[in-house]
Amino acid sequence: MSNVIDGKAVSAAVLEECRAEVGQLKADGITPGLAVVLVGEDPASKIYVGSKVRTCGDLGLHSRKIELSAETTQDELLRVVEELNADPAIHGILVQSPPPPHIDEEAIVRAIDPRKDVDGFHPENVAKLVLEDQSAFVPCTPAGCMRLLEEAGVETKGANAVVIGRSMIVGKPMALLLMAKGSDATVTVAHSRSRDLPAICRGADIVIAAVGRPEMVTADWVRDGAVVIDVGINRVDDASKKRGYRLTGDVAYDEVAPKCSAITPVPGGVGPMTIAMLMKNTLKAARQLG
Repeated sequence: MSNVIDGKAVSAAVLEECRAEVGQLKADGITPGLAVVLVGEDPASKIYVGSKVRTCGDLGLHSRKIELSAETTQDELLRVVEELNADPAIHGILVQSPPPPHIDEEAIVRAIDPRKDVDGFHPENVAKLVLEDQSAFVPCTPAGCMRLLEEAGVETKGANAVVIGRSMIVGKPMALLLMAKGSDATVTVAHSRSRDLPAICRGADIVIAAVGRPEMVTADWVRDGAVVIDVGINRVDDASKKRGYRLTGDVAYDEVAPKCSAITPVPGGVGPMTIAMLMKNTLKAARQLG
């Protein structure tokens, strides 16, 4: 029987660590501040932004929610970022993704002061991650995955790990974290076009699924005793549900779980960790900026 890794419980523990750290920072005269910028009216983005702001309030962080219309120009958004870069009360800046199609997201990321890039997407932080510089801001979702592995007692040293997905948001930083000194895994980065992907996964002690395809990873992809971290969150039409859909990961959970020594569910696995690690990064920025 698999050990279900409870992301809600682990994220709650991380947030309690953050609460204690906020108290220490305030005692030192520093109130951590996070600015979240939302461009447009995307419903899912509004929910995510609201959750981030509420978490800040619960922990005692200073937060700013800046909501801009979908017609906001690239230059207007860049001016907002420049103002936040210069604001000493703001230690972390997050521009909610995805922005409207006319916004060059890469240019916006590059405009954020890397010392306030709590998403960890700025090229300077990516380079620091590659170099294993401890001042780097690590993207929140892969950082959360690593914490889940740690809390579940998963041994990564010498393990064969397969990361399915090669995005800069999850796949590539996840691979770097698993390869880093102290983690010491042997890592294969695969993707939807990899030849014989099921066979690649069957050789893994740890599978990280982050490809964005509902229930793509099935039981015949996973060896007995493997650890599976499911990063995917997909809406699948389901007329039996009141809302008309159900949430599922990239892993066919019901058939894969019995084969695993540990697995994350969807929802309730990786998802709650992302905001928790965002808070961790914001506190780190506050310490580093002083």
